[in-house]
Amino acid sequence: MAIRKVRTVGDDVLRKKCKEVVEITNRELTLIEDMVDTMYEENGVGLAAPQVGILKRIFVIDIGDENGVMIFINPEILETSGTQCDDEGCLSIPGETKQVERPNYVKVRAFNEKGEQFVLEGEELLARAILHENDHLDGILYIDHVK
Repeated sequence: MAIRKVRTVGDDVLRKKCKEVVEITNRELTLIEDMVDTMYEENGVGLAAPQVGILKRIFVIDIGDENGVMIFINPEILETSGTQCDDEGCLSIPGETKQVERPNYVKVRAFNEKGEQFVLEGEELLARAILHENDHLDGILYIDHVK
């Protein structure tokens, strides 16, 4: 559809808490398509709605595995365990990476673009991506986790 401008650190929208999506309308579907296009254009593995200036609880992820692109609407982290420490970057903080410790496992419940609820378990990169993007929905950036 369209490539949207990715907001960068210093933009107030990145520090705000997002609102729940009450209804999935054509507006949300267009936003999701634009977010996927923008994520691929920017060579990212994930993108959250506030990164394109929209304060809605939506993020998209594609870690390059068999799942392809995954849509998360109103995600809720149900469980985490273990630890992993690796370099992390963000489209909103271009050209920078830092070591971030995160859980190695995550269990998340969310809705897809069709309004269907799902539960997904992920480890390693998928867990990192889910937790990173979910943080964006609460105004948290990965640099807030750097020790």
